[in-house]
Amino acid sequence: MKIVIEGAGEVGSHLARILSREANEISIIDIDQKRLDNLSADTDVITVQGTPSSIKVLKKAGVPDADLFIAVNPSVPQDVNIVSAILAKKLGAKKASVRLENEEYLSPENKLIFKEMGVDFMFFPEKIAADEIAALLRNSSSTDSMDFAHGKLQVAVFKLDESSPLLDMKLGEFVKQTSSEALQFRIIAISRGDHTIIPKVDTSFQFQDMVFIIAKREGMPLLMKYFGKTKVDIDKIMIYGGGVMAEQVTKVLARQVSFIKILENDKQRCLELSEILPSNVTVVHGDGRKIDILSEENIRSFDAFIGLTGSDEANVLACVVAKKFGIERTIAEVENVEYIRVAEDMGVDSVINKKLLTAARIFKFTLSGKARFVKYMSGTKAEVLEFTVPPGATITKCALKDMSFPRNAIIGGYIRGSEAYIAVGDSLIEPYDRVAVFAMPEAVKEVDRFFK
Repeated sequence: MKIVIEGAGEVGSHLARILSREANEISIIDIDQKRLDNLSADTDVITVQGTPSSIKVLKKAGVPDADLFIAVNPSVPQDVNIVSAILAKKLGAKKASVRLENEEYLSPENKLIFKEMGVDFMFFPEKIAADEIAALLRNSSSTDSMDFAHGKLQVAVFKLDESSPLLDMKLGEFVKQTSSEALQFRIIAISRGDHTIIPKVDTSFQFQDMVFIIAKREGMPLLMKYFGKTKVDIDKIMIYGGGVMAEQVTKVLARQVSFIKILENDKQRCLELSEILPSNVTVVHGDGRKIDILSEENIRSFDAFIGLTGSDEANVLACVVAKKFGIERTIAEVENVEYIRVAEDMGVDSVINKKLLTAARIFKFTLSGKARFVKYMSGTKAEVLEFTVPPGATITKCALKDMSFPRNAIIGGYIRGSEAYIAVGDSLIEPYDRVAVFAMPEAVKEVDRFFK
């Protein structure tokens, strides 16, 4: 697949790295030669230096023959990204997607306008992250989660602490202990340190393991009991940081909780937020890392704390401090991928990374077209994918136990009609089923072939 990326910033560079691993032909455009040099030093890409909206530059990058054009340049006004995407489509790119900085363009009527101009997909990273945070707070007992078919199937991640009943237990023992509920949930993977394990019956659970489970909606309460977890009702939230991300998060969360308090260092920004946010939001001028400020703002009365400043370190530190005050649920925005595991090890309950969330949304365009959704789960390089099965697909030919499915991937469950099922060896996948797959990056393309 030939892919042209406009913008070698964090999102563009990350996309180039993951897409190049899949044997795609990647060209990347940027006006900054230094950024291009940094990327090409460790990634097999063709770099083109120049203005992203220049037709000459677009042609040089191979846009007329591209299967996908992605405009994600963070260093230019969004208008330039939009023009680049429209030009790319007119020049012959089969699909064009663009990063936006304006939520207004995402309304259904405005999306239609852009569709008519040739833009196939638009994404607003801050809005994607806001929706993700709202989902995490709805499923407050897990570190990360993903819903299929409006929650009929749920993928959840539980971190094993020192009080977990599963410590030192083998998977086979857990399966035997839960045999009466075997069709309610299934353990699909374990993230341990820098490694992700597809567990076998003799795999033992260890302290600080991140355990990935797929469950039917009715199986989740049982699962939480086995993991020693309890659901936390989130109704009051404190947010540190008042930037675009915090604004988007607050707009989403204000509809599902009774009260939100924002701590923001910039007094002028506080005034701006006070004028545009709902009435159940209070904006306070202050530093969310300082213990005296948190005490004055009565942090102990809140159910959740979210760090959303432009600094990874400030977000993590503020969450750690909030945890010391007894806050049940903490979430930090961490844009440096290398810091994600560090933040989790320091006690932050969940970590949000706009780069990974955005990359996952775009990545599905490189698959067969049967992938409805892709998500990178917290604490692992693996992906959770949802496929819709076409008639005649390889996955329908025999029972799962008789299929040579990639060893670094596992089918967790599937939706058939209005019913959810946990996948087992005897399961037979049928056309039009929606199938949830957990896969390591190197297995994704091979998994995709089973759904063609």
